[in-house]
Amino acid sequence: MTVADDQLFGAEHVRAHRESSGERGYHWHGTTILLLTTRGRTSGELRTNPLIYRTDDGRSVIVASRGGAPENPSWFENLRADAEATIQVRAETIPVRADTATGEERARLWSLMTEVWPAYDDYQARTEREIPVVVLTRR
Repeated sequence: MTVADDQLFGAEHVRAHRESSGERGYHWHGTTILLLTTRGRTSGELRTNPLIYRTDDGRSVIVASRGGAPENPSWFENLRADAEATIQVRAETIPVRADTATGEERARLWSLMTEVWPAYDDYQARTEREIPVVVLTRR
């Protein structure tokens, strides 16, 4: 990882990750990043977002924080409309099904995610919505 990799954001992050098969952009600010591709619920177009993730029992876990904004991120709403998506982890593209964690599982996974990105707790404090924790299981 180079210092420049920590400056990657949005579409530039996606491009660098894809072009390098994850050699650039996989490691970011001390975390790991996957690329989530969903189908737009209105447009039908494919949308890709770089997201912090961790694994849990062979599944990938992501957080729909949107920095603590009052609304869920578009990619989460896309998954609510169509739970089938793909992720890219380094060079591997994986078809997945998304489920939103609830109850004790959500609490456990939230804790797992805040270990690598403590700012999630700050984001939760900024919003009245319960920030969703999403589990991605290989199809």
